[in-house]
Amino acid sequence: MNPSDRTVLYDLGVILREMALEAKHAAKSDGATEFDVGYMAGFHRVVSLMQQQAEAFEIPLASIGLEGIEADRDLV
Repeated sequence: MNPSDRTVLYDLGVILREMALEAKHAAKSDGATEFDVGYMAGFHRVVSLMQQQAEAFEIPLASIGLEGIEADRDLV
């Protein structure tokens, strides 16, 4: 993997983490819709998959911008 690939992957992880936490906030707010809850569930699935793959390939979560978030804890 070349350095620019790592940068793209890290940036993607950071952006996904931010979007996932925003989706959780919307899903837990007053007036949340079924769409908001489903949108958060989609982020749960993507973040969880990325973390599982990182673990399988022994890639630190910090390297992909997903440190400090746990899908099963933070996106439910």
